[in-house]
Amino acid sequence: QVQLVESGGGSVQAGGSLRLSCVASGSTASGSTDRSYCMGWFRQVPGKEREGVASIYAGSGSTFYADSVEGRFTVSLDNAKMTLYLEMNSLRPEDTAMYYCASQRPCRVGWTRLRGSAFGDWGQGTQVIVSS
Repeated sequence: QVQLVESGGGSVQAGGSLRLSCVASGSTASGSTDRSYCMGWFRQVPGKEREGVASIYAGSGSTFYADSVEGRFTVSLDNAKMTLYLEMNSLRPEDTAMYYCASQRPCRVGWTRLRGSAFGDWGQGTQVIVSS
């Protein structure tokens, strides 16, 4: 069982920046030398489908991004701290959403395409509001 806790959300004006964090504990916790797991960020607006934002493979550091955030968002993983980050720059009102952290060990097919079905563990989310 993996527990994921997100933080860092808040309200910001368009063009601003936020950094989200997600601390993992449990079976994917620090101390394990097996880095064959994936983590990702997803977001959802009420009434709309969940959207994959970014994902990362712990073993190689390979990352994938949604077209809508490419060049503005950066996903990174601190294996020692078991913390996933999402650096969000040049924020737009359409980035407003609840942001969720997800993880999966071992990685499942679909993680490179930001499919929610590729991840089995989810956090509770952190709200991001971008005003124009």
